[in-house]
Amino acid sequence: MDSKRFTKCAFVVLLLAPILVSAQNPTNVLQQNTVVKRDTAKQTDLIDLAKALFKISPKKIRTERDKKVYFSFLPVSSAVPGGSGRALITSTTAATYLGPRKTTNISSATFTPYLNFKGRYGLPLRSSIWLPNNEWLIQGDIRFLVYPQYTWGLGSQAANATPTLVDYNYIRFYQSALKQIKPYFFAGLGYNLDYRFNIGTDDPNVNLKQYTKYEYGTEKNSFSSGLSLNLLYDTRNNSLNPLPGMYGNFIYRVNPGFLGSNNSWSSVYLDVRKYISLNPAKPIQQNTLALWSYMWTSLSNKVPYLDLPSVGWDPLNRSGRGMEQNRYRGKSLFYLEAEYRRDITNNGLLGFVVFSNVNSVSGSGALFTSWKPAAGTGLRVKFNKASKTNIGMDYGFSKGFSGLTFNIGETF
Repeated sequence: MDSKRFTKCAFVVLLLAPILVSAQNPTNVLQQNTVVKRDTAKQTDLIDLAKALFKISPKKIRTERDKKVYFSFLPVSSAVPGGSGRALITSTTAATYLGPRKTTNISSATFTPYLNFKGRYGLPLRSSIWLPNNEWLIQGDIRFLVYPQYTWGLGSQAANATPTLVDYNYIRFYQSALKQIKPYFFAGLGYNLDYRFNIGTDDPNVNLKQYTKYEYGTEKNSFSSGLSLNLLYDTRNNSLNPLPGMYGNFIYRVNPGFLGSNNSWSSVYLDVRKYISLNPAKPIQQNTLALWSYMWTSLSNKVPYLDLPSVGWDPLNRSGRGMEQNRYRGKSLFYLEAEYRRDITNNGLLGFVVFSNVNSVSGSGALFTSWKPAAGTGLRVKFNKASKTNIGMDYGFSKGFSGLTFNIGETF
């Protein structure tokens, strides 16, 4: 990455950071030491509907003890990346409080296996554990995937108009531990492992290295093992359904050869989000404008191809709704998304969202010279009002592509 491009990226990041990440005493956010009256009696979720349908008598008083675990389960048939047909996908989320609710965020773990009965499957497990009083945050991301994925080459103006299908097996092991430095601000270290093996194309006449015109990580195996410096600013009380607040995440990753990496390389990822309540007088009712932006850039010239910044490959694989995952890949990526969230029913059972996003990548051209937009809308169904967990169904579209996505919890 040349110095001019890096300077340009850094300048944009510096412009964004003051807007989306404020000082220690934020406004428009529910403070952790504020007592919030939980008026869940007026809210309705799918659990309430099931009780009514099967005539299960609820308790007169709904008790919510500390450390009670809330489960959400979503079975669905959907397409898997790479156009390999439909798959059975299940998503199970367990959420609980590990400390006093007034001072501790809700912890969650999500297991989302999929299988399409044609040798394609995935076993991802993600966790976000908040210890009592938010003194520590333990984050994990473990995956084993047999993963087909189309690729178009590098840049917004990739030379290859026709994609090629890349097939590989993928093991990811990410773990980080962050200590609270002051309210809402955390710092810590992490370990990141990305191991892709049996890399190849479905077409024996297509050589991935020649197709992408990229030398690193395009033949057989790719092994990246590194350490990360993590800085986090988070005023959200619930990551499954964020209340008004702010979020900022900075990750500097370095992958030295002595940890086993095929090549020594480093990268920077900066993620900033803002949640604005448009009806603060009624915090229980959803009427929120959510903004999300991230800058992801490689700082070395030997980053393996499949480790390069790519739309849809942010840490939670949530960006780029309305685009095919991996559609745009480059040495740097800038992403921006806005979403309006609103309840349809007064009891919170049903809601909707409207969203749009845009990205720019470098590779075949300079960053910010080509922009690729997408947009869409979605339905929300309240699964569990105690943990504020929604089931999300979104339809997104962009030039040449449209598709449905299903989530437990909000996209961001």
